[in-house]
Amino acid sequence: QVQLVESGGGLVQPGGSLRLSCAASGRVFSINDMGWYRQAPGKQRELVADITRGGLTNYADSVKGRFTISRDNAKNTVHLQMNSLKPEDTAVYFCNAEAVVPLPTRVLKVWGQGTLVTVSS
Repeated sequence: QVQLVESGGGLVQPGGSLRLSCAASGRVFSINDMGWYRQAPGKQRELVADITRGGLTNYADSVKGRFTISRDNAKNTVHLQMNSLKPEDTAVYFCNAEAVVPLPTRVLKVWGQGTLVTVSS
């Protein structure tokens, strides 16, 4: 079993910053792509940012220049630094990872449980 555990959500004022973290645990050979998605009330889940094992990044247009995704392959962690937060960034943020697991060897797409980010004055 592979699990992803997120942390770092909370309430922040507009213009503020938050840093989300996600750690993978369990039996894995390696983790390929990792990413952050978000789902606002009444809306579909959307990609915020993702990062390959080699460090190539991709961002939603709405967060470019404000959010930065990073990862530590040795620790199987991914982070999302969120600056200049806006009320429209309010959502539950989910970590996602593509994990290569043993017995039998296969690729699994794993989701975290989500962490709530609220941007409000």
